[in-house]
Amino acid sequence: MTAPPVGRFAPSPSGPMHLGNLFAYLLAWLSVRSRGGKIVLRMENLDPQRTSRAYGEQIMRDLEFLGLDWDQGPYWQSERSGYYQQCLDALTAQGLVYPCFCSRAELHAANAPHASDGDCVYSGKCRSLTPREAQALAKNRSPALRLRATGWAGFTDGHYGPLEQDLERDCGDFILRRSDGVFAYQLAVAADDGAMGVTEVVRGRDLLGSTPRQLYLYRLLGLRPPAFVHIPLLLAGAGPGEPPRRLSKRDQDAGLDVLRGRFSAEEILGRLAYLAGQLPKPEAATARELAGAFQWSKVPLEDILLPEELFTPPGT
Repeated sequence: MTAPPVGRFAPSPSGPMHLGNLFAYLLAWLSVRSRGGKIVLRMENLDPQRTSRAYGEQIMRDLEFLGLDWDQGPYWQSERSGYYQQCLDALTAQGLVYPCFCSRAELHAANAPHASDGDCVYSGKCRSLTPREAQALAKNRSPALRLRATGWAGFTDGHYGPLEQDLERDCGDFILRRSDGVFAYQLAVAADDGAMGVTEVVRGRDLLGSTPRQLYLYRLLGLRPPAFVHIPLLLAGAGPGEPPRRLSKRDQDAGLDVLRGRFSAEEILGRLAYLAGQLPKPEAATARELAGAFQWSKVPLEDILLPEELFTPPGT
């Protein structure tokens, strides 16, 4: 008998939750709850300059308002540095980690962005530094720490199908810890999902290209990887002649802090479920009602343009 899945929601508390965040969490929640599984809540607040505890607490209040509960957590990544250091030490012991002294400007000047996520494919400039050369450079600049990325990594996404990458060609050696001492997303997310027993990750398709890097880390750290299901993005209309843009925390009208004053929880969920193909029309529904009829086959593959009138109160 197959064990119930363990999903997760891992927001970055850098501002109020917007409809794009909520759309991803709703699908993650429905996918797991429809099969009797559990949810882990983790606040990805690694960067103290961009995130705050207050935003994380607001996110939790918003989720409670919507009836989207969780079973474990909240975990705060800012409190897990000791564990990330253990993982970094394990990778270093394998001879796979080296210091990188390249500045951001140098990286962007020397490399083209990766097609899928805008990251630069690292040239490997610092990979061959001798210990003496690295020691000399460290007198003037704190290094980032990079992981040697070699070989192929692939998987079958639950929504978009097979994806495979040549790690050295498609992403290059990637950062595990920044020069300011902050652990990088790739290391923290793989380490946390493995340690927390997450078996299914549902997230936006903008992260599809980073998944092979995380699978590489799972393998090196001896962690069991979850199944991945990526979903289409919600897009907002732009100005005349401009392409639609993905929702962000800058889109104030799409923020849940604004929408809570306009709609009930059931109205917000029903409208999002309609966009996800789960309802024939945007009608109010509870999270539990939606979980009872959830089907991945109904979720669109293409990105979804958010209709302006869908979250506009009547009479405005």
